[in-house]
Amino acid sequence: QVQLVESGGVLVQPGGSLRLSCAASGSIASIRTMGWYRQASGKERELVAIVTSDGTGSMKGRFTISRDNAKNTVYLQMNSLKPEDTAVYYCNAYLRRTSVPVWNSYWGQGTQVTVSS
Repeated sequence: QVQLVESGGVLVQPGGSLRLSCAASGSIASIRTMGWYRQASGKERELVAIVTSDGTGSMKGRFTISRDNAKNTVYLQMNSLKPEDTAVYYCNAYLRRTSVPVWNSYWGQGTQVTVSS
């Protein structure tokens, strides 16, 4: 089994900063990419940022993604937050399990980020 557990979602004021974390655990052989997506109420899920195993990340303006391979953990640093950043943020990992020789995508349960005064 593989689990992705996000943390760090809270209520924050506009202009504030927040760091989300997501730790992958279980029978993991290798993780190719880890990323963050978000879904606002009534909208489709969208990609925020993704990072490869060598640390190469795609950034989205005010957001910075990073990864700790030793901990199978991905972070999302969000700065200058705006009300439109309010959404449920989901962690994703494209990985291979030790007992299954194929690559699959796994998702966390999501963490709510609310930007409001």
